[in-house]
Amino acid sequence: METTTIQERLNSLPTTAISDATGGHTNLDAQIKPLAEHFKIAGRAVTVRLPDGENGAVLEAISSAQKGDILVIDAKGNKNRAVAGDFVISLAKGVGVQGVVVDGVIRDLAAVRALDFPVFSLGTTVAAGNKNGGGLVNCPIAVGGVTVHPGDYIVGDIDGVVVIPQDDIEKIAEGAEAKILKDEARESEALANGEESIRAYLAKVLSK
Repeated sequence: METTTIQERLNSLPTTAISDATGGHTNLDAQIKPLAEHFKIAGRAVTVRLPDGENGAVLEAISSAQKGDILVIDAKGNKNRAVAGDFVISLAKGVGVQGVVVDGVIRDLAAVRALDFPVFSLGTTVAAGNKNGGGLVNCPIAVGGVTVHPGDYIVGDIDGVVVIPQDDIEKIAEGAEAKILKDEARESEALANGEESIRAYLAKVLSK
């Protein structure tokens, strides 16, 4: 019998359930959104810390990444200079990186969208980043108001991005799965018979 991996379990869970399981303390800033609504990511973080306006260390991160990893880039929220364009995103996709999460912006939006590769960012710009050096790879970073360590789990979808500390992964996955079951039971009770069951459910909840 095949054992479901933690990544497969996370892929089956919406970020909303994971957020509930974490208590909502590790949700990235809501402005960091996917470039396309269908994008879903779930995997381990390769972290990148960039000096303001820089992007040189992104290539180093791509080189060190394993298949299924997610690049998580601390660009200090800079919206003036891109951390990557379509060429760099193509490199990441080509080595098996699963997605990119950026507290900053990218460029070449049309070409990046054509790659159908999950990018979560603050948006886009026309200006390239500088390459004067000074960035760090696989160090603790702060992205979207949340601390991310190398190897933490990152889950993202249309609602946003959530960080799961690697030491808490099993507990959070179990909590999110339990939340899904609880929600399904609630929906079954409330919506089973149209208005009648809805009113009965509301009366029960409001009487508590």
